[in-house]
Amino acid sequence: MPGSDRPTETSDLLSQLRIDRGGDRPRRRRGRLLSLAVLVLVLAGAAAVWSGVLPLVARPPVVKTAVARAVTQQPGTTSVLDASGYVTARRQATVSAKITGKVIDVMIEEGQRVTEGDILARLDDTDVKAQLLLAQAQLAAARSQLAEVQALLRQAERDHARQAELFAKQLVSAQSLDAAVAQRDMLRARLAAAEETAKVAQEAVNVAQVALDNTVIRAPFSGIVVAKSAQPGEMISPISAGGGFTRTGIGTIVDMDSLEIQVDVNESYINRVTPGQPVEAVLNAYPDWKIPGEVIAIIPTADRSKATVKVRIAIKQKDSRIVPDMGARVGFLDKTPAATPKAAAGVLVPAPAIQTDGGRSVVFVVNGGKVERRSVTLGPETAGHRQVLSGIRDGERVVLAAPPSLKDGQSVTTADGT
Repeated sequence: MPGSDRPTETSDLLSQLRIDRGGDRPRRRRGRLLSLAVLVLVLAGAAAVWSGVLPLVARPPVVKTAVARAVTQQPGTTSVLDASGYVTARRQATVSAKITGKVIDVMIEEGQRVTEGDILARLDDTDVKAQLLLAQAQLAAARSQLAEVQALLRQAERDHARQAELFAKQLVSAQSLDAAVAQRDMLRARLAAAEETAKVAQEAVNVAQVALDNTVIRAPFSGIVVAKSAQPGEMISPISAGGGFTRTGIGTIVDMDSLEIQVDVNESYINRVTPGQPVEAVLNAYPDWKIPGEVIAIIPTADRSKATVKVRIAIKQKDSRIVPDMGARVGFLDKTPAATPKAAAGVLVPAPAIQTDGGRSVVFVVNGGKVERRSVTLGPETAGHRQVLSGIRDGERVVLAAPPSLKDGQSVTTADGT
């Protein structure tokens, strides 16, 4: 019947209109897993970039540079010989005590400047003060005895004068006069002995006072303390006594005005050095600082083991940066006068800027953030610098101690950030 088929057709149509969600679930799940995997890969790549494992852009190496400078050669500035040595002090002392005693106070520290006569330390003076008090008491007793003898002598001289007047008037016997003379002479002798005793007592006081002064250790000259060797409570002695428990000095003082440079010159070239010859010194700690000086003396003896002769050099420029035992390089200058100054060819660069490649000398020059590898022609070396006759111009910046991996045209960053 047509009426009975309509409900069935309607339900079939509704069933056909339903959305089948069961078949779509696997697709959505796969999409989510794919998105999650992509996110994990992105995060891992970002972490690798952040930690430097996978850098996005290669970082340029950082290099130290120096500026090439043109030099003007003046009369007497040509180096005829280079030598190495050390800064030394001609006036240096390890200050000790003249007596053995226990340190009770130390008044110095390393780096402290002291003046001649300043107190550096004190020793225990208990026993010395007791000796001084005893000597002073003995002096007082001797002076009292001296005063007593002087009073007796004055009385004896008056008695002798009276006896002499009475004897002249024949009122007393010669025996009485002789007794007065003997008493007077005896007291005169006692007075001389008392005076000598007082002098001995005074000398004993002076000795005790010197011993007391010896417990105070003073600076023998002005300078700077470079070492502190003793502490309160330790024993100190002018000689090595008592094993390792006794100190032999309070500290070491250096007169910085007495600094000079001593170098060892090969005996084969000592004929190039003369007293009064100008020199140019460069400290290893300050390679760009040239210090003027001159030869003080050539010590007239040679070191057989090293085949060298020691030369003393005066430092004309005093500076607090110069300290004992610093390493120095010295260039002995030619004193031969020239008619007029002439411009030296090329420029002067620090010696570490020069490299050798295949028997040729090369230098890396920084230009626009990149390096250029240039072959250069070298001149003489003077006090840690090398003259470059060709290949570099004045004002150009050269790389110092270039790393082996540095290539021509490579981008670099200088130590100052340029």
